Amino acid sequence: MKRSTLALLLACAGGATGNAFAGPALDAAQAHFAAIGSADHAAIVRDYADNARLTWVGGPLDGSYDGPAAIGAVWDKFGAAAGPVRVSVMGIAESANPKGATVVAGVQFEGKMQVKVRYVLTYRDGKLVNETWQVDPKLAPASY
Repeated sequence: MKRSTLALLLACAGGATGNAFAGPALDAAQAHFAAIGSADHAAIVRDYADNARLTWVGGPLDGSYDGPAAIGAVWDKFGAAAGPVRVSVMGIAESANPKGATVVAGVQFEGKMQVKVRYVLTYRDGKLVNETWQVDPKLAPASY
């Protein structure tokens, strides 16, 4: 009885089905990082839900930004300051269930400057609804 109860709980949480819910958010996050690296405004803004929020922690763009237009303006500022950047993902993981998915990653952007970031992205219904960009100068490969 305990085993079947555990199996039911895992199934409800998405665990018993392995990675049945994993994948799309991970792919979307990696495409998002690449769009930021190439300063592709249209691709960046396309990812966001209408009620999306970007929280940028550290650096000159520190603050909270709401909605695709305001968030897009922030990415335009970043692109102008950094220029085209090489993107290196130093670690990435996805957690998902039927309500949504969260991707956590360590990402390094290297162009005119080097920016190491702890990234957390939350997706619902295939759209990015919450994004946290935490500047983390001490971020190292496989740091989590």
